[in-house]
Amino acid sequence: MSENNVASRKALGEPAAAYSPKEIARRTVYRRAVEAVIWGMPAVNFDLMLQAFIAAGGAANQVAYWSRLLDDKNQTLTPNPDTIYLNPFYDTRDGPMVLEIPPAEGGSITGSVDDCWQNAIEDVGPAGFDKGKGGKYLILPPDHEGTVPEGYIALRSDTYQGFAILRSNVKSSGEADVAGAVAYGRRIRFYPLADAGNPPKTRFVDLAGIPFDATIPYDARFFHSLARIVDREPWLTRDKAMIDPLRSLGIAKGAAFAPDADTADLLDKAADEALACLDGLYEAAFDPPFYTGGRWSLPALKEVVEGMPSFFADPDSYPVDGRGVTYSMAYFSAKHLGAGQFYLMAIRDRDGEPLDGEAHYTLQVPADAPVDLYWSATAYDRETHALIQGVPRASRASSSHGIGSDADGSVTLFFGPEAPAGKEANWVPTRPGRGFEVLFRLYGPQKRFFEKTWVLPDIEKVSVR
Repeated sequence: MSENNVASRKALGEPAAAYSPKEIARRTVYRRAVEAVIWGMPAVNFDLMLQAFIAAGGAANQVAYWSRLLDDKNQTLTPNPDTIYLNPFYDTRDGPMVLEIPPAEGGSITGSVDDCWQNAIEDVGPAGFDKGKGGKYLILPPDHEGTVPEGYIALRSDTYQGFAILRSNVKSSGEADVAGAVAYGRRIRFYPLADAGNPPKTRFVDLAGIPFDATIPYDARFFHSLARIVDREPWLTRDKAMIDPLRSLGIAKGAAFAPDADTADLLDKAADEALACLDGLYEAAFDPPFYTGGRWSLPALKEVVEGMPSFFADPDSYPVDGRGVTYSMAYFSAKHLGAGQFYLMAIRDRDGEPLDGEAHYTLQVPADAPVDLYWSATAYDRETHALIQGVPRASRASSSHGIGSDADGSVTLFFGPEAPAGKEANWVPTRPGRGFEVLFRLYGPQKRFFEKTWVLPDIEKVSVR
């Protein structure tokens, strides 16, 4: 049987496999479920945000926003606690939606409009299509026919549902500046095109201080979100190969998803294995580093970054694994990454050791950072990729009120479970017993950042002070 085991078994009248039909079916469900988690991650990530918004009293075609800087009640994936968020959630099944972005006068917005797969349709604001002049963005459903009315910036979405991720930039974390950013952000308008002649008042739902959890559940709940997406959204041509695999899990258009106890158990276990796969791929995403020999990296694989602007149009590339990693730790997409913002992440210190919430570290941000707006450093829980719970704050930024500078103009940040004496204003708290990761944001990154003439040093472990 060495040449062809299956053929030899058949010739001898033996079964081709040692598994019963029932066991083969169970193994098929398990195997396909693991792949479904990785493939479906961006859309499930979106659905979890939408469901959390609905649970908090919101609805489609309304705007979620936070009227103050985020705290740990916001359990979403790597959010920015140094900006004011506004998230319009659109559903165009009843027709196109209009999103009005105000001119960058007295404030500015950095953001993008995405479909439910988190493909950025267009960027908005000073770094986006309107270049700070403001504009009326018209979000069209996938089945839209006809001309676009004059005066609108047409955004053709491949899905009926989606969102905009808008950040109203703050000058500082002082109360007056935060209030100003909130007021500017609330100048956006969001309404159906059918009502454009007399637009209704935009419904804003303030989520500040409200528990809001959209972290990824690696169990059968994941598949309930995926089933909602499959039922409501058109199949994209590139994804049609998933129709039959998902059907074997009980996920299909027009069909209620109601797994029995045995299937639910398989889905729980498959999701857990998918998490292990993603975590391994996540570690690999940090190679190569942004700076040769360093620990900072763009937290996305090269093929994902290159594919996102074209919605992965390259016929020879569809990095589903890399995309799954990205959206297992972030809720975000930009059409032109690097125009409005850029990101570096570190999961290890200078010596290559994982960042430990019980240890103490420093990060020296050199003077004259190459940004037009601000930089920030945020610590996240390594396991959930959300803000660390049970600590007084998550980050420090160049816009943080009272942050101190060194004699040479650099800024030294301190990470650890306790603040070093006299350095409380520069302290980013961590939590003993939990690993963490640090995301360094640059808003309004300048050319010299990409030329790497300004170098961000690695995070350094230090003795307790």
